[in-house]
Amino acid sequence: MNHALIVLNVLVFLGTDVLLEAAQGGRGAAHEVKTRFMIDPQALSLPQFFTYQFLHGDFGHLFGNMLFLWVFGNSVNAKMGQFAYLCFYLACGVFAGVGFALNSESPCLGASGAIAGITTAYLVLFPRANVTVFYWLWFYIGTMQIQSLILIGLKVILWDNVISPRLSGGYQFTQVAYSAHIAGYVFGFLWCSLMLLIRALPRDQYDIVAMARRAYQRHQYRVALADPEEAARAQYGRVARPLSQWGTPEAFSPAVVPHDDVARLRMEIADLMALRNYAAAAERYEELVSRDPQQTLSRRHMLDIANQLMAMNRYPQAASAYEKYLRAYPTDLEVQQVKLLLGILYAKYLQQYEAAQKYLRDCISRLTNPDQLAQANHWLDEATTALGGGPSGAAPV
Repeated sequence: MNHALIVLNVLVFLGTDVLLEAAQGGRGAAHEVKTRFMIDPQALSLPQFFTYQFLHGDFGHLFGNMLFLWVFGNSVNAKMGQFAYLCFYLACGVFAGVGFALNSESPCLGASGAIAGITTAYLVLFPRANVTVFYWLWFYIGTMQIQSLILIGLKVILWDNVISPRLSGGYQFTQVAYSAHIAGYVFGFLWCSLMLLIRALPRDQYDIVAMARRAYQRHQYRVALADPEEAARAQYGRVARPLSQWGTPEAFSPAVVPHDDVARLRMEIADLMALRNYAAAAERYEELVSRDPQQTLSRRHMLDIANQLMAMNRYPQAASAYEKYLRAYPTDLEVQQVKLLLGILYAKYLQQYEAAQKYLRDCISRLTNPDQLAQANHWLDEATTALGGGPSGAAPV
């Protein structure tokens, strides 16, 4: 659908600015069409809020809009589905047009209001994704990756639409419909966030709602641990005793109350995960389990640590972390994918074929993704063959 919208915008531009102008001998026919179908706050009509979205002033205007739509729209389209994405795109354009009409008396045309909504939808759905940016600074030409939260939040929204126009003394306001952009940004952000909250869109642990929830949980955890008694209860559980029975913290008996390295390490792991320093977090996790093998992290952190250990080729440690995840969160939505990973890990890297069989057979009946099913069947055949059976468990003849 995103590709169809790009093609439609290009075809409308070619039809008005190239073919129609050529047919009329360059006598301003394209201007007449645009004047009729773009938003005119002095003579508003309902169709204008849809037609203005597919008109552009010149090739540069079209190219810039379609570039942004291509960069951010494909992922949003994949997340929402085809028809829902089309409705969302048009709704962003309508809301942007309303925002413009309420704040201006000049006409307006272009897809940038709708694309603004798509851009903040990308921010909501993929805040930690990296966007590759091309730069050209004098003789320095290259690319760099910037996290979408920074690129969209600070550069695209704040700098391009709020700070830069004001630094220019307001001149650019006569050329760009910033009120339409801002209205599109607001609508896209709020509507997409609402769809995540009510689970009308697929949720994962990397969207902005999940990030906000984890930030709030970390804040609550730090507030709780600011109380020494709560810190002791969080670390030692039911065996913790109130400070009133022990006196000051210095009066704690080391022989009775263990050290606080476990709590410190858990906090360091949480902070490193928030900074996306997964390698250092994995090192801290290994130190944590060396002190207390029963320690288990939060669901997302447990998975991220296991994945990082896998990426670091620490296969036994990764298998142990995945096992802990399955024991601690047996009803989680990602359990079957983790069982698939464990089955492959045991079969491919650890040669523990009986364990591989157990996990692969369990997940095969529940997986729905064809690629994952193919992987599970392949490694189940490998494990079964290694144990002396034929493919898929058939006995040798």
